[in-house]
Amino acid sequence: MTARGTVLVVDDEDGIRFSLKGILEDEGFAVAEAATGEAGLAFLESGEGADLVFLDIWLPGQDGLAVLERARELRPELPVIMISGHGTIETAVTALKKGAFDFIEKPLSLEKVLLAAHKAMEFSQLKRENLVLRQTLAGPEVRLTGESPAMRDLKEQIAQVAPTDAWVLITGENGTGKEIAARLLHAQSRRADQPLVAVNCAAIPEELIESELFGHEKGAFTGADRAQMGKFELAHNGTLFLDEIGDMSLKTQAKILRILQEQRFEHVGGRKTIEVDVRVIAATNKDLPAEIRAGAFREDLYYRLKVFPLVVPPLRDRAQDIPLLIEDFVDQLVRRGGCKRARFSPQALALLASYPWPGNVRELKNFVERMLIMMNGREVTPDKLPREVLAECRVSAAPGHSAVGHSAGHSAGGYPAGDRSAGAPYGADVEPPSFPIAPAAEYAAPAPSFGAQAMQPAAPSVAGGDDDDLLLPDSFPAGPLDLKEARAAFEARFLEAKLREFGGNVSRLAEAVGLDRSSLYRKLKGYGIMAE
Repeated sequence: MTARGTVLVVDDEDGIRFSLKGILEDEGFAVAEAATGEAGLAFLESGEGADLVFLDIWLPGQDGLAVLERARELRPELPVIMISGHGTIETAVTALKKGAFDFIEKPLSLEKVLLAAHKAMEFSQLKRENLVLRQTLAGPEVRLTGESPAMRDLKEQIAQVAPTDAWVLITGENGTGKEIAARLLHAQSRRADQPLVAVNCAAIPEELIESELFGHEKGAFTGADRAQMGKFELAHNGTLFLDEIGDMSLKTQAKILRILQEQRFEHVGGRKTIEVDVRVIAATNKDLPAEIRAGAFREDLYYRLKVFPLVVPPLRDRAQDIPLLIEDFVDQLVRRGGCKRARFSPQALALLASYPWPGNVRELKNFVERMLIMMNGREVTPDKLPREVLAECRVSAAPGHSAVGHSAGHSAGGYPAGDRSAGAPYGADVEPPSFPIAPAAEYAAPAPSFGAQAMQPAAPSVAGGDDDDLLLPDSFPAGPLDLKEARAAFEARFLEAKLREFGGNVSRLAEAVGLDRSSLYRKLKGYGIMAE
């Protein structure tokens, strides 16, 4: 794409074509010429393309009005300016009704030609932007909700890289908000007033992805009954968001790499080289280095995209943001209509903060909508939470409430077997407590209970009075101690005692407590517990 675009001039008079070519080229347009209507249509059908057409009404053979109708069939978005030396008001009205953008009488005026050309190009650009806006209007709100350390770090990184043109690779699990991060990058960039075009690489069939990305000409393949611009072209001067880039085939990856490097391409079935200026943001939920090792992703494309990496944390690593997210989702759903506002009790929020949320923020939003529909304006309390959610919760409501959510599926530490989150709901890398952890002592290890009785000291006896058996302490160290620190202290002592019980065998310990080895290693390291 040139600085201004390509203009096709269709007129049987050599002098008119010569004059228009000189005027338009001086303004930075590229100009193609055709002496007949048939030649002009052949140009449009050939794949060369045009951004604007000046079309004479009186032509040998097929006249201008017939050419106009055919051009509108081929390229409905293409602006056509009619010119004539024998025009009447009736002719002008007919041309405009058939879809002409403007009508200019001969002899041509320099000012009128330039004014009409610029207006037509602006109109064409507005139509493209309108198309993009309609496609993205239902997209998520450009806002990252959360005040946890992980989210503050992410927002700071976005603020740093957004004003630049650096390419960004966003990684994170499904449902964490990678697209919202991409939209926030665009909204804070210098291209914010230009289109943001999103492409879900996983949702487009392999045989159609080239056409979607690069556009195609009429007849390029079966079903291509008209020419169509691709996503790269629509994103010119703006941002192209390639979502789920890890699901793109190796064949398409090779083509994408060349185009990303050169920012030039041709329509499928076309011959004209189109130049674009786009900023690329890519996102994936896959481990791309692992995909590279498996031969499923190109290493050169990975490093081309990874100019500035961003990682969107999973919801389980920022559980303190859950009340803020729930409040946001309640507001959105109430404004949208169909749901009555409902309050989540503090006890319910405490339970939800302990749920692992495998579907992340997307799962939380769907859950909130479900609860608003079910409760119909009533308060959401722990006993109203779905059973499948309660079965996965790892902490209870506030002291004084009955145990909720404990089931046989939980392992000895009160955590569900096969836990996805590698431990506490505050993140896989658990922060050690602020007070020293004493070795396991002579305390009993009661079955996990999250009711009021759990706060009572247990009798110091277990099978044979073995010193290695874990017991809940009678008291905790003086000084500041919140629930998180208390849980971490108990967990550290529990793991230390159990590790000794299994003779330092981490694999056996992992199987016994229902954690995978890597998660358990991180916990042990975080607590300063060394395996023998």
